[in-house]
Amino acid sequence: MGHWQGKVVLVTGGSRGLGLAVACEAARQGAHVAISARDPQPLAQAAQHVAAASTSPQSPGNAGGCWSRPADATDASQMQALVAAVREAFGRLDAVVHCVGRSARAAAKDTPPQAFRELWEINFLTAVHCAAAARPALEAWRGSLVLIGSLASKMAGWHLGAYPASKFALAAYAQQLRLELAPQGVHVLLVCPGPIRREDAGQRYAAQAAGLPPAAAQPGGGVRLRGIDPVHLARRILTACQRRQPELVVPASARLLFALAQLSPRLGDWIMTRMIRSS
Repeated sequence: MGHWQGKVVLVTGGSRGLGLAVACEAARQGAHVAISARDPQPLAQAAQHVAAASTSPQSPGNAGGCWSRPADATDASQMQALVAAVREAFGRLDAVVHCVGRSARAAAKDTPPQAFRELWEINFLTAVHCAAAARPALEAWRGSLVLIGSLASKMAGWHLGAYPASKFALAAYAQQLRLELAPQGVHVLLVCPGPIRREDAGQRYAAQAAGLPPAAAQPGGGVRLRGIDPVHLARRILTACQRRQPELVVPASARLLFALAQLSPRLGDWIMTRMIRSS
């Protein structure tokens, strides 16, 4: 029997992208999967995909194998209600993978305070709401809390506006939770991936990138990194939970850059400049 067989996994931001990939992979590995997102229609479509991937013989809820419920992660009361509903439906909660987040394109010097506030709420405060709601259940089952950061959680890049500042905050919060919740048996995993492969890569942020160098519209703000397969990353996240790793950085080679930048900020800045595409 696999590690995830019969376990309950809640994925917030589970209607698309990495969240959907994690939900489908957990279902393939035998978990009972619950997903949540703000918009009901994409959520219902995602639940069908997850149900089709499910190998669990019995799974309460809808879509024939995937429990789903719309919820706005920026609302603490909705997150509390979401976790309570999952516990009522399944009787346990073994992992929460928080995939809610949004990137941006702008020069930091031109980014207004309101834009910083909005991304801080989406990329950081939603994680606080999620952790607060899930903590009692995760303590009861010695479960895992997964927070999806970014390479920008460790080192700020070009043309990303308020995004790195919001993801740096998430990294600090994950470390604090890791230290504080370890005695209660809760595993906290911070995932720091590079750009994740998408069908709309290069177009998603084109409007925001107007007036910036052409590379700014590209994934990662134009950093020279190959797009990560979301299915492959989802598998690595679930394996990292099984091993109770504290962090997962993809690509792993980025760890060397982080270390060099800490030892020599000047060298780190030079390397980052060399990594940005010229067009």
